[in-house]
Amino acid sequence: MSGTAVVAEVMAELAGLEDAKVRAVNEKHGDDHGVNLGKLRAVAKRLRTQQELARELWGTGDSAARLLALLVCRPKAFGRDELDGMLREARTPKVHDWLVNYVVKKSPHAEELRVVWLADPDPVVASAGWALTTERVAKRPEGLDLPGLLDTVEAEMKDAPDRLQWAMNHCLAQIGIEHAEHRDRAIGIGERLEVLKDYPTPPGCTSPFAPVWIGEMVSRREGA
Repeated sequence: MSGTAVVAEVMAELAGLEDAKVRAVNEKHGDDHGVNLGKLRAVAKRLRTQQELARELWGTGDSAARLLALLVCRPKAFGRDELDGMLREARTPKVHDWLVNYVVKKSPHAEELRVVWLADPDPVVASAGWALTTERVAKRPEGLDLPGLLDTVEAEMKDAPDRLQWAMNHCLAQIGIEHAEHRDRAIGIGERLEVLKDYPTPPGCTSPFAPVWIGEMVSRREGA
């Protein structure tokens, strides 16, 4: 079967999985597909890793196809410029998040892209830079200017667009959780800016309000 025929077959399968109720829920979060993610993962498991199919699915521009592409690709096979272009095309939250978390974080180009994206004027692109920075704060903080990151958060997070604000807030919380020497300052910044202070949090879940988030995570670790 030719590559084009395979793509057409996969696209038809995804169309058959479209669920109006799933789409309605997703659209409330800014996403534009109606495929249950469990079913999407089952398709990916059957297809296994297929890099060229992944590229072709991505090229369709369809969000469900792009999510599937991110599940069947080889993250290290993408070039730096290719990943940069893909991120700038990924405008819906779920595609953006999966691209960063499932692909870019596993790429040898992750650090170079982190630096470039962090300084990008596009807030959606910059949010990816902050997500990669949060990963480093938690796992490889050596060489990061943590006081400088806190300076930026303090100056810019309050008025940042939603997705960028969320990513900066996550980084703020991660600094407070992972680095005791900066904890008091991180909590203080969160308390002054009050970003996500009133965010509706389901029972049993941790609030994204940085002072509460930091406090709960530190308490869990100390109680472990």
